[in-house]
Amino acid sequence: MAQRPTSRTRNIALLIDADNASPSSLESALTILGDLGTVNIRRAYGNWSKPALKGWSSLVHRYALEPQQQFDLTKGKNATDMKMTIDAMDLLYDGHVDGFGLMTSDSDFMPLAIRIRQNGTPVYGFGTDRTPEAFREACTRFIDLGAVAAEPSGTNEKANGRIPQVDETLISLLGDAWRASRRDDDGFASLSEVGQRVANRSSFDARSYGFSRLSELVQSLPNFATENREGALYIKRLR
Repeated sequence: MAQRPTSRTRNIALLIDADNASPSSLESALTILGDLGTVNIRRAYGNWSKPALKGWSSLVHRYALEPQQQFDLTKGKNATDMKMTIDAMDLLYDGHVDGFGLMTSDSDFMPLAIRIRQNGTPVYGFGTDRTPEAFREACTRFIDLGAVAAEPSGTNEKANGRIPQVDETLISLLGDAWRASRRDDDGFASLSEVGQRVANRSSFDARSYGFSRLSELVQSLPNFATENREGALYIKRLR
């Protein structure tokens, strides 16, 4: 008798608000969602009769997108948002989805992101630097796809002698997480623990600053000292 597999690949759903997302960023979103598992569900919502969605139409077959048609029933009202939210809740309650990607810059999806997280399911938001803070912070992680697209391929910001444009709010967030973490006699804390504490307070993601990992971003900041100990990174706040 054949044994049943003890584990399975995590099943991820990417729901795209095609009216408020750029088709040029789709590849980046799919790559990043590899953090969570395999993107088996790929749905793009919008009024496909509009010329504005022509860019998305050309990607339907290439990336196995499932187009979801929503006509503009009333001027000023977006039926796309409602349909996308209903589908997300159906998938959530079905119990076969282990994580979500919401590709949109519309703050109307903030309640949806919050509800998904309340279920203990991670949700990654994908948008631009103009995405309202309400939606950004509602997600487990929010990624600015414009910053990801601008990241130099195969290079590291520190290696080029460049310091990322990180504001004081993020420095303070990292510093607070460092102070709350367990530190050794020299004042160093595990970046893994610091990162977990940051995740409990913010949807911040290093890729929004042009880095593929948090470790790369922290190593580039003059505010922190870093030490590599047997493959694990430790950090200390300097200023």
